[in-house]
Amino acid sequence: MGLISFIKEAGEKLFGGKEAQAATAPEDLNLKAAQAIATYIQTLNLGVSDLQVTYDGSQAKVTVAGVAPTQAAKEKITLCCGNVSSVTSVDNQMTVSHPEPEAQYHDVVRGDTLSAIAKKYYGDANKYPAIFEANKPMLSHPDKIYPGQKLRIPAL
Repeated sequence: MGLISFIKEAGEKLFGGKEAQAATAPEDLNLKAAQAIATYIQTLNLGVSDLQVTYDGSQAKVTVAGVAPTQAAKEKITLCCGNVSSVTSVDNQMTVSHPEPEAQYHDVVRGDTLSAIAKKYYGDANKYPAIFEANKPMLSHPDKIYPGQKLRIPAL
């Protein structure tokens, strides 16, 4: 899968603020950030085992390892890590129990809708539910996407 890039200011705000002020050293903040991301991944119930997350604040990079049950779960974990504020890249070193072809990714820009994205990739705006389903549980509603977010576009 390689290194995937993300927009640093976009995404969930899982760490920083009080945690950043309470950290006595950059290593403490990196550890707290990694723990926050790991907790976020676990709350999504993607079936990952042996999850290991590290965060390097100097590079704004997350490295994630473990075993994902499917390629889709591996890709969703990449998105969980990258669609977090203060993360610019994700190095997903996970293995997959049942390998499948990789999906494409789309960076959401202002004015994008899932229908427009479906039209671009599939030639049919009515296939937007495939994109919505491919990005659940990170997406809670088809209308709740935001600029800077990266979405998984599965093959049909």
